[in-house]
Amino acid sequence: MKQLIDKLHKTRELEPAEFKELIENRCAELSEYLFAKARAVQIENYGNNVYIRGLIEFTNYCKNDCYYCGIRKSNSTAERYRLTKEQILQCCDTGYELGFRTYVLQGGEDGYYTDEKMVDIIQSIKNNYPDCALTLSMGEKSFETYQAFYEAGADRYLLRHETANEVHYSRLHPHNLLLKKRKQCLSDLKKIGYQVGCGFMVGSPFQNTDCLVEDLLFIKEFNPHMVGIGPFIPHHETPFAKEKAGELELVLFLLGIVRLMLPAVLMPATTALGTIHPQGRELGILAGANVVMPNLSPTDVRGKYLLYDNKICTGDEAAECRNCLQGRIEKIGYKIAVTRGDHKSKL
Repeated sequence: MKQLIDKLHKTRELEPAEFKELIENRCAELSEYLFAKARAVQIENYGNNVYIRGLIEFTNYCKNDCYYCGIRKSNSTAERYRLTKEQILQCCDTGYELGFRTYVLQGGEDGYYTDEKMVDIIQSIKNNYPDCALTLSMGEKSFETYQAFYEAGADRYLLRHETANEVHYSRLHPHNLLLKKRKQCLSDLKKIGYQVGCGFMVGSPFQNTDCLVEDLLFIKEFNPHMVGIGPFIPHHETPFAKEKAGELELVLFLLGIVRLMLPAVLMPATTALGTIHPQGRELGILAGANVVMPNLSPTDVRGKYLLYDNKICTGDEAAECRNCLQGRIEKIGYKIAVTRGDHKSKL
């Protein structure tokens, strides 16, 4: 198995059968071997820097009904909210003082935020903080909408593909949502010029090793700037409420594989990782991740943006969250970089 890791390290690719063999034969010793290589590649590309992104969860309204998501349209118990432009700018102001140089506007697919409203918000953020990068994560839009947001100043876009297997995708989403459309959106974003992020859940219902191999092959082919991999965690108001969460060790193993496959990728140690294990984010960094996304949202809405159950840090002030993470990251030999943290190809 170590030979497969060596091959991946050297060539950045494996055959589908080799990926499958590697995943299915993982063990603690093999994982440590993989993580050591992943850390070396990570440090070779970005030093011991961990990049912070200030997350602003600006709306939990969503027109979609994805079976795994706590803010799905059918969740009638969700306490819905929307942030005003002034509230969003206040979050940015707080973040700037704390050293954030990237903001991530994340929300459900909420028709209230028209293109005109979003362009105004994007332009205001970029005018107020010209040295900061702006990432959007608000789902599937038309090419024209993505273009308008880019021209207004948005730099990056996160759109997890969730699974690259069409049958699996159809079992996680209602019939009106299609993997083909999701991939088209990712392609459009790249064509326009965004730094683009895709990614997938680990341990989602009906997922098997073949699905994971397809995810890895899709990521290799698409060659994104960012990859988000986190565990599936059930939400009590969804059809998957009784399903078990994804396994920490498998998430970490896949982070290590992606780091070897795409050496310069920007990869978060997600809040979901920190939710399933007290040191989840630190372990993510030690497996090859190099981004963390502390929450800048107002504390009175944090607990309302619940994609899954038991989400951590919903009560922390932004400064607490940021300082806590800094201490944790320094303890494992890394440091927070007060920069935009762009992908190497964009520097």
